[in-house]
Amino acid sequence: MNAQRAGPTALRDFRDDLYACLYRRGDALFELADALLAAGPLASPVHLSTEPGHRRGWGSLYAALTYGRLDEAGLRTLLPCYPLAGGEAVYAVDSSVWPRCDAETSPDRGFYYHPSRHSAGRPVVAGWPYQWVAQLGLARESWTAPMDVQRVHPTENANAVAVAQVKRLLGRLPAAGPVPLLVFDAGYDSAQLQQGLAEARAAILVRLRAGRCFYADPPPPPRTGRPYRHGRKFDCGDPATWPAPTVEHTGEDEQYGAVRVRAWAGLHPKVQAHEGRGSRGPVPIVRGTLILVEVSRLPGRPYQPQVLWLWWRGPEGHPLDLDLVWRAYVRRFDLEHTYRFLKQTLGWHTLRVRYPEQADRWTWLVLVVYTQLRLARAWVADRRLPWERPRPPGRLTPCRVRRAVSALLPALGTPASAPKPCGRSPGRPTGRRSPPAARYPVIKKAA
Repeated sequence: MNAQRAGPTALRDFRDDLYACLYRRGDALFELADALLAAGPLASPVHLSTEPGHRRGWGSLYAALTYGRLDEAGLRTLLPCYPLAGGEAVYAVDSSVWPRCDAETSPDRGFYYHPSRHSAGRPVVAGWPYQWVAQLGLARESWTAPMDVQRVHPTENANAVAVAQVKRLLGRLPAAGPVPLLVFDAGYDSAQLQQGLAEARAAILVRLRAGRCFYADPPPPPRTGRPYRHGRKFDCGDPATWPAPTVEHTGEDEQYGAVRVRAWAGLHPKVQAHEGRGSRGPVPIVRGTLILVEVSRLPGRPYQPQVLWLWWRGPEGHPLDLDLVWRAYVRRFDLEHTYRFLKQTLGWHTLRVRYPEQADRWTWLVLVVYTQLRLARAWVADRRLPWERPRPPGRLTPCRVRRAVSALLPALGTPASAPKPCGRSPGRPTGRRSPPAARYPVIKKAA
């Protein structure tokens, strides 16, 4: 299961390996995934029980999510065996929140930022955050290859969870392959990520907010007094404090016009969150490379583009490729297209489950369904609408693949066993009522 697979049998092999990872109510979970794979726009989860691939009753759908079990470790081992076709060793780490604002009976909810939904006039919702790791490609398309997903508890540190996810992924990638590049958005702490991945064979790229300050190495210590800890100040908002760049790259891009990328090596920030905080011990020095990206225009945007600040750190002796760095961060936004497809088309947030464990199982099913669509892209015909432009088979979008994948499922077959009749359910005993469900307050992070 460690070798990377491709070709016409990749989809069938993936389905067989997926079935092996479903070890409790596996038949119902697998048919639920097949129903989601071939269904149209999902208005309600009960509609999946009417799909031809779902041979069981509608009650088994909810029972599979409640009592089913799947091997998450096995799925994390399986997914890297089917990488993105033509993709680079570039992986994006990002988080998306499943809103559950009014679900008072759902435990482990926290308050998180949401760009479009508001609570009491603030862009904050109560819900379950899921952290994704997905492989990116440098081509202009909306496909990604999710490799891992994990729910982050409100009391957990998202940076520590990201470090654990990255280490798991690196342990499953080929040791002789290229050095992976991990791309993070501005919500992550570059210092914590760099310290957690200091011994890993990977490079990190983190977006920084404008206006931050960095420092060069300190000058020689004075004869008397304490030695210097920081050298010359580098203020991202004041070009007068910028020295000559260590390396520079310029070029032309079809979408962004003239591109200029400058890098300053050997800088470090003042670390605030570290393991020895509050112990009066020495503050760690986290050195890296500061990158400034400037473009002349934005695709489809009339306003002036802003500058982009990035933080890069790679293993010892690994060269910095500025052209790859800025393009890799631009392709990070392909993961946003994946989120939109999972939510609007596959119905990731459509279910109103009570417990987070049910949401975990549904999230994994949505992930493996998306992976099957990606593997089926080259083997389905284009079923386009009259106003859509024709596309070659290898360039179909996720929505177009989903329209045609139902014709491919009969040829693939299913490893799931047929349902066995069990008679009519006795139902709830007479005079018995369900007690009121327990209420759980939203967990707030400590300062």
